[in-house]
Amino acid sequence: MNSKQKQKGFTLIELVVVIAILAILAAFALPRFAQLSEQAHRSSIQGTAGALSAGVALVKAQWVTNGSTAAVASVEGFGDFADGTGVAATDDGWPDPTQGDGCTALWDKLLQSNAPSVAPAANADDSADYWATADGTECEYEYQLDGEGSTITYDSADGSVTTNIN
Repeated sequence: MNSKQKQKGFTLIELVVVIAILAILAAFALPRFAQLSEQAHRSSIQGTAGALSAGVALVKAQWVTNGSTAAVASVEGFGDFADGTGVAATDDGWPDPTQGDGCTALWDKLLQSNAPSVAPAANADDSADYWATADGTECEYEYQLDGEGSTITYDSADGSVTTNIN
């Protein structure tokens, strides 16, 4: 065998073709991966809003089950909270953020364990996932992790939970 037959390897053209194929794949894949972060934030907000809505519905269901017909300071049978307080309910049985410690405490009591962190917007730090603001019967929770100003709003007048994703 001569020395030319023993040497095996890639030609320059083959290497250029492989690099070109990888560049084309990267051009299509990178925008898709960039959107994954945005989709993850959106899903997190929607999941949290769903959990909050379920918590609101559970309080209303417990209030009805208890036979209540008026506002209560603590819905009997809903939660066993370390601070010794329960979830207050309005005349219609919806969780009442105007009683007790406000929107931040209501968030913690409705979502309970493994909930995203929340802090009052007036004295919030950057470590909280949501900042809470109270406005009459409404609690607005602004999502902080993406900096886009997306919100979850709970209205105790009708028990509605709405999202505004930016």
